[in-house]
Amino acid sequence: MQLPSSLLENAVAQFTKLPGIGKKTALRLVLHLLKQPNNEVELFGETITRMRNEIKFCQRCHNISDGDICSICANSMRNQQVICVVENIRDVIAVETTQQFHGTYHVLGGIISPLDGVGPDQLTIESLVNRIEKEAVEELVFALSPNIQGDTTIYYIQKKISHLACRVTTIARGIAFGGELEYADEMTLARSIANRLPVQQYVK
Repeated sequence: MQLPSSLLENAVAQFTKLPGIGKKTALRLVLHLLKQPNNEVELFGETITRMRNEIKFCQRCHNISDGDICSICANSMRNQQVICVVENIRDVIAVETTQQFHGTYHVLGGIISPLDGVGPDQLTIESLVNRIEKEAVEELVFALSPNIQGDTTIYYIQKKISHLACRVTTIARGIAFGGELEYADEMTLARSIANRLPVQQYVK
């Protein structure tokens, strides 16, 4: 694709670095920005820069946050004795969209996957165990993608907390094995959260 300006070409190149954005879509976005008033384009750039520089991660659950503690953990209306364990922040958003879960979360930052070089020490498992020990957690709900890596992670954490008086459940398998949680439709995910079952039925 031959462009008449190197500045335009550089801008298109930056947009193509975003997931799911090809050159044609990137060009359309750049041309759209060219039509906008200078103050709106500057605000767009400043917003992205500020987000990148100032966003934090909750010290308790590792969700994204504007402060040291995220809005979910700070919400007194949430059940603080129930923790939903998820792989990443996108999964927090997916579960929240169902409006079926009213506890708190714990973002692992990934799942155990030896083939990809991801071990337990690279995840936030230890801080999860500490939370369960210190906060008298009553139930741990695993909402991990239903695949071998997800089941391995559940099994590992379950063993780590086997000495604690905490009920362990997992979302019902309404989602196809091998699928990704973030791509599940809202109805399937909502049903899975509402009908969670003891983890022993799925992890042997």
